[in-house]
Amino acid sequence: MTAWIKIYKKEMKDAIRDRRSVMAALSYSIGTPLIMCILFIAMIDKFSSPSALYLTIENPQQAPELMRHLQSKDIFSKDALPEGKSTKAITLTIDDGYLYAMQHGELATLTITADFSNDNLRSSIRRLQRELRSFSREVAALRLIARGVSPEVIRVLDVQAKDTAKPEAKGGFIIGVAIFMMIYAVFISGMNLAIDTSAGERERNSLALMLSLPIRVSDLVLGKLLAVSSFALFGLCMILLVSKIAYAYVPWQELGANVIIDGRFALYMLLFSFPLALLAASMQLFVSFMAKTFKEAQSYLTIVLILPMGMAMVTGYDIGPDMLRWLPVSGQQKALMEVVKGNVLPWDSLLMATAITLLLTGALVAALMKLLSSEKTVFSL
Repeated sequence: MTAWIKIYKKEMKDAIRDRRSVMAALSYSIGTPLIMCILFIAMIDKFSSPSALYLTIENPQQAPELMRHLQSKDIFSKDALPEGKSTKAITLTIDDGYLYAMQHGELATLTITADFSNDNLRSSIRRLQRELRSFSREVAALRLIARGVSPEVIRVLDVQAKDTAKPEAKGGFIIGVAIFMMIYAVFISGMNLAIDTSAGERERNSLALMLSLPIRVSDLVLGKLLAVSSFALFGLCMILLVSKIAYAYVPWQELGANVIIDGRFALYMLLFSFPLALLAASMQLFVSFMAKTFKEAQSYLTIVLILPMGMAMVTGYDIGPDMLRWLPVSGQQKALMEVVKGNVLPWDSLLMATAITLLLTGALVAALMKLLSSEKTVFSL
């Protein structure tokens, strides 16, 4: 029992002395929540208080009422452009017969000219179209009233929605992204240590020396596995701590949502992520020992980590099939999203995802033991 404990202590001591490993674990865990908070604040500010829109309007004298409606919605002609503001490459052309059509209750023509494939213009174009439709509905209602017809005649259904969702559940997209970033920290934080304690030790010839000692291969694998897992969980704890502090400064109330990183969520995150930390460590060690050099191991792991990242992203955006909730990474993420939303935990899918995670970990550990029992792996032959 003491052999793997001593190996674990040795690996942890070497990792703490290695500034590169420590910085790899801290940089993602500290930097990611801060960057996400800046993005969330910018996004909320943009959607909650859109800035004034300036565009080219041709023949505005034909539609004075329409101009007043657009101006009340902060949409102006470029003629009123103040200093320091920029105009959008959008042209609203009012037909020459617009005023006559409006006076005689006929169909008036408006033309929006812009590059609809331009990502920078899409939101502005949709905003302009939305306000033009709003003005059209108002004029249509007035025309019906002028003819002695109630505008309610054209309303077939009065659909009323009662939202019973809790504030914690309304930020579904944001919650998914935040949990995705936290789970991915498990795979990022221990990666550098996994490479250094496998391919790195082999290049320094210390792996062969360690295996020449009277220890079992299983003790060596277990010690390294727990060391990498500890760094992975350390990175997770750091991102939870920084997220709790940073997310408190985001004005979630502007979206009618609420994202809270409390002790209950942190406890569930650590419990659900512990099997993932073991899986990440065993996978990274296995790939690193399969590689011939340190740099080759880095390249392989960069590619391998695309799989858990993809599963977490698909689950966060809720665009994947329902079977993902039974698989590692996505199953734990689904369960954590239910915790944040205040719903009942899906114990069946969570237990299945955890069982599959541990089975994969066991298979990778067995493969690691077989690899380290071969001289080809130890001496990189």
